Order: sequence, then structure tokens, then C-alpha cells
Amino acid sequence: MSTVTAVPLRPVNPRYLIYLWVGLALAVIAAVALATQGDDYLTRNARARGVVTTASGLQYKVLTPGDVKTPSPTDADIALVNYEGKLLDGKTFDKSQRPTPLPVTGVVPGFSEALKLMHKGGKYRIWLKPSLGYGEQGAGPIPPNSTLTFDVELVDFLPEAQVRQMQMMQQQMMGGAPGGAPGGMPGGQ
Repeated sequence: MSTVTAVPLRPVNPRYLIYLWVGLALAVIAAVALATQGDDYLTRNARARGVVTTASGLQYKVLTPGDVKTPSPTDADIALVNYEGKLLDGKTFDKSQRPTPLPVTGVVPGFSEALKLMHKGGKYRIWLKPSLGYGEQGAGPIPPNSTLTFDVELVDFLPEAQVRQMQMMQQQMMGGAPGGAPGGMPGGQ
């Protein structure tokens, strides 16, 4: 029969246990702070001068009102816009190089909502909480659960049916088959 010699463990200094608990508490606080960073930003931003918050949580600031005598785009329209999208850290993730046609219903919900508030010639800065942007999945360079900022200029808009009719006429004049999407215009079914 073998005998096991027990080696007594030295008692742990109570001060080390305090350090351990404080470190764990700080780690939990930091994790919560990182998880709610976008929410905190939007809460502070909502109090900024000129920022309007809609029922959905979209925040916007009118930089240039545009021609308020003109109607705003609807879901049935294609908007011609200049835009730049940024993350909260200021990194640009997308920017139009020239006026870009976008179906009002073909963009993320917050962007669509903002377009429907604008008038021709208007420039807005909009802030989208994750649920109005790309949500939990993110997209490309946009991390999951990102709060987004866009500077948007509404150059013009036309009814989608009119744009499709113009595309078909253009293709007929060029002798092409119907259904293409010339010039980068969306929606050539």
C-alpha cells in the first residue's frame, strides 16, 4: 500500500480574491457598455439641437430642407440620391460616386423612412439603430448590430412605373431586348 504525502496548500491572500472579484465586475460592466454603445449614442444624439426622432426610432436632422412645395417620395417611387454611410467610429462603409437611383422600398427600413420625409433638393443626416439598418446579421463591412449614420441628398424622384417605361423605350430605340437594366438603373425585370 502506498502512502500519499499531502502537501498543504498555502492560504490564499484575501486581497487577491478581492482583486479577482473586482476584475470580474469590471469585465461585466465593460461588456454591457460595449453592447449598448449604439443605444447610448442615440440617446445622447436625440437631445442634440435639430435632431428629430420618429416613432420607429429613426433620427434625422434637416441640413437643407429642399423644395418643401414638392411632394415627398412614396413606396412606388425611385429616388435619385447622393449619400455617404458611416459607422459610429466615423469609418465610411459606402458612398455614391454620382447620383444613384434607389427604389424607395429597396433599401433598409430606416433609409426608406427617411426618403419619404424628404423633398427634392433636401439634405438630411440620418441615424439608424440596428433594427432599422442591417440588424443582427450586418452586411459586408457593416458589423452586426451597428448604428449607422447617413448623409443623404434627394436629387429627384420618379414613379417606378415611369422609370420602367423610360427603360423600355430606351431599349427599343437601341434595338435591345426588353428586361435589361441600362445605365445601372434598378429594376429591369
